[in-house]
Amino acid sequence: MKISARNQLKGTITGIAEGAVNGVVTIDLSGNAIKADITMESIKELELAAGKEAIAIIKATNVMFATSKISGISARNQLEGKIVAVTEGAVNGHVAIELADGNRVSGSITNAAIEDLGLAVGQNAVAIVKATDVIVGVE
Repeated sequence: MKISARNQLKGTITGIAEGAVNGVVTIDLSGNAIKADITMESIKELELAAGKEAIAIIKATNVMFATSKISGISARNQLEGKIVAVTEGAVNGHVAIELADGNRVSGSITNAAIEDLGLAVGQNAVAIVKATDVIVGVE
């Protein structure tokens, strides 16, 4: 199956915090961990468990960027990397960072944000994603 979500990050599940309705699945991306808040029904249907390979799927419009990690923020995922591409459009642009494991995270943000943050190829940056914006897939 092909999907339009730009970010498909492969990793290994390292833990699941189960709740009454939802659970938080932690996927290790070889150094960076990403958390996904999904329903317990989905966790059971996908047979998710520690040690199983999984894919964290994130739409580019759900990715925010910062120039360094932010403390005191509710978004659970802060993925550090180096900017490998910046493409500006008429109003919005795309920024891509490469994580230490080679995975890339792309986001769609305004040109004004790109300019205000001074985002440029070669700089370090942090992709920020809420756990509720992460979809979990398995092959």
